[in-house]
Amino acid sequence: MQWWDSYRAVYGTELRAEAMVLADHGWAVVPGTFPQGEVWSGCADAPQAGPCPVLDEWALRASTDCGQIAEWWSGLPYSILLPTGLTFDVLEVPATVGRRAAAVLRALGVPVPIAATPTGEWLFPVGAGEPLRPDLAERGGISLHGRGSWFAAPPSTYPQGSVHWRVRPSACGWNLPDPFRVQDALAEAVAQRPAVAGGGSTYRLATVATGVRS
Repeated sequence: MQWWDSYRAVYGTELRAEAMVLADHGWAVVPGTFPQGEVWSGCADAPQAGPCPVLDEWALRASTDCGQIAEWWSGLPYSILLPTGLTFDVLEVPATVGRRAAAVLRALGVPVPIAATPTGEWLFPVGAGEPLRPDLAERGGISLHGRGSWFAAPPSTYPQGSVHWRVRPSACGWNLPDPFRVQDALAEAVAQRPAVAGGGSTYRLATVATGVRS
């Protein structure tokens, strides 16, 4: 029990600090369930499918208030959840697609924040309000988190490990990318051929460049 109390204190301090950084840039946060071993904890009858809000009416209660955040993360090491559909949406894709899309965006000079989960998903926060393109919606493993959903921000944990930033929002000046640009890059990533022996992946950057909307 002493080990758990020590871990909870140290890790809870890190979570609280990260939640306050997000809130300081206008990204409202809400506490979520967290793993203890293989079991998700933090509220009664916690769903066991992953982190979820521990508060009733969580979307309305999400906050950027430092006092409220300090109170929430003063005890249990809650996950940091960011409600989607207001400030931003989040595109969730398999890691293989995410890596290719990130390379396309880098080649086009489009900086984007990217998070990755320990279960193999990459998360692209984008400006809110744009629906998922039909060709991406038909692709297994690609989804859009909009109003009524959320995503777990770093350094929230899963039983398999921690969520982490591949590209921190500060590297992009905390600016959210145009969802059209990111969805075009994802479509290009899906269309790319896998890497071949003796060479790299086949990128058709001109296709994306001409498809980017200003």
